[in-house]
Amino acid sequence: MFGDLHIDPVTGKTQLPQQRLQEIIEEIKLMDEVGLDYFGIGEHHRPDYVVSSPEIILAAASTVTKRIKLGSAVSVLSSSDPVKLYQHFSTIDLLSNGRAELMAGRGSFTESFPLFGYRLEDYNKLFEEKLDLLLKINREDRVTWEGNFRAALNNQQVLPRALNNQLAIWVAVGGTPASVVRAAKLGLPLMIAIIGGSPQQFQPFFELYKETYIASGHDMANYQVGIHAHAFFGENGQETADHYYPIYAAQMDRVGRSRGWPPYQRTQFDFGRSKPGALFIGDAEQAIDKILHVQEMFGLTRFAAHMDMGAPDHRDMMKSIEIYGTKIAPSVRKALEK
Repeated sequence: MFGDLHIDPVTGKTQLPQQRLQEIIEEIKLMDEVGLDYFGIGEHHRPDYVVSSPEIILAAASTVTKRIKLGSAVSVLSSSDPVKLYQHFSTIDLLSNGRAELMAGRGSFTESFPLFGYRLEDYNKLFEEKLDLLLKINREDRVTWEGNFRAALNNQQVLPRALNNQLAIWVAVGGTPASVVRAAKLGLPLMIAIIGGSPQQFQPFFELYKETYIASGHDMANYQVGIHAHAFFGENGQETADHYYPIYAAQMDRVGRSRGWPPYQRTQFDFGRSKPGALFIGDAEQAIDKILHVQEMFGLTRFAAHMDMGAPDHRDMMKSIEIYGTKIAPSVRKALEK
């Protein structure tokens, strides 16, 4: 989830943030109850999203869940302090008995850079330097480090330590070859966002990652790759698509206006729902077939369904989560056991 706030198409009024936050916690609780493996929440600093601090949501979720992994999707590392970020996630890890994951990325929006006093000109350098520090903190109990964008550390302890002294850290990318190579060389699990076009277009990135991962000497037993894709599930595929399209298109247009995109079209939506497309929107059987298709294509170890695009009604979200956990995920797991 990104924590989208519902905007009434008639009145233009935005959903109250406290209502959406309470709904999110209910939704995560249900995810755990129906047996889903992983929940991720994004970081945004815009009026159409309610979550600016994923770690706050994850800490709250840790108290109402028992099994599900709790991660960011993503933490905007470039505009964060790696020391404080590690402390937040190690605390969640302790609260949740080792279920926390930190997914580092550069973010798809830029509002956090001026908000926290960083320059967009330093976009790439910030991420490289801060990832280096974050990984060093994760490896070492005492850290000595020097960089260009924060104060140096001299034999400094960063506390508390994650459970087993090892925090799970992923890297999320949008499809930049250099980012894929960096993650592979470091041996970090990779998540690629596929939110348009055809997943087939991304196959070279998975091949590049695997080749580089192996060439860098990493153990394939630790190999993890996933995709993040827009998804929504209902009992009837066509009815679900017809109901969800206006909600989805409205959010795509809100984002698109700031990026110069043309208005979102139904033809794009319908192609996205087809087998070659990148949308996982429909009934359980449609979703199962498509998830297995991309799993085979990429050798995925994780599929992340981004399910709150445009802020569907809470009741519809709960139904989508129920279908995902009780019908889709068990069938996918069973098929992959063969």
